Amino acid sequence: MKIIKKILLGLVAFIALLLIVALFIPKTYTLSVSTTINQPQQVVFDYVKLIKNQEYYSIWVMEDPNSKIDYRGTDGTVGFVSAWNSENKNVGEGEQEITRIDEGNRIDVDLRFKRPFEGNQKAATLLKALSDKQTMITTEFYGNDPYPFNLLSFIGKSIITDAQTQNLKNLKTILEK
Repeated sequence: MKIIKKILLGLVAFIALLLIVALFIPKTYTLSVSTTINQPQQVVFDYVKLIKNQEYYSIWVMEDPNSKIDYRGTDGTVGFVSAWNSENKNVGEGEQEITRIDEGNRIDVDLRFKRPFEGNQKAATLLKALSDKQTMITTEFYGNDPYPFNLLSFIGKSIITDAQTQNLKNLKTILEK
């Protein structure tokens, strides 16, 4: 009985320590990844503002070719929604909506996840001309993980950063053909 009590006390102390640590971990964060694409800014912008084009470069969309995707509205305009539903647990169910467009420079989207976890996040794509034939594209993800889930945000940050990096590599390959 003494050993069981010690194990339980140790487990409670460990959980309490984790909850205390979570108090000091930020609940909001921004993940940002950039690359340079050898194309004019307007060419890059015209491609990325169309959410349907993500079928060709987003690892999330390509993860499950059998995913059901529903589009509502006019692609490339504020209010356009792309909803997905997949049996693949890595893809899950959710939707993204274009909420703001600064023509040629920036696209903001709201992300609403239903499965495997519920949540609302935001993301943006920013473009900057480096020359007439070169564009820096930056994808930003604005995370918001409530306490105590913020304790695990380092896992999500790594997954999202890796995905953003691969998406930009894929996009670069497509646009530089």
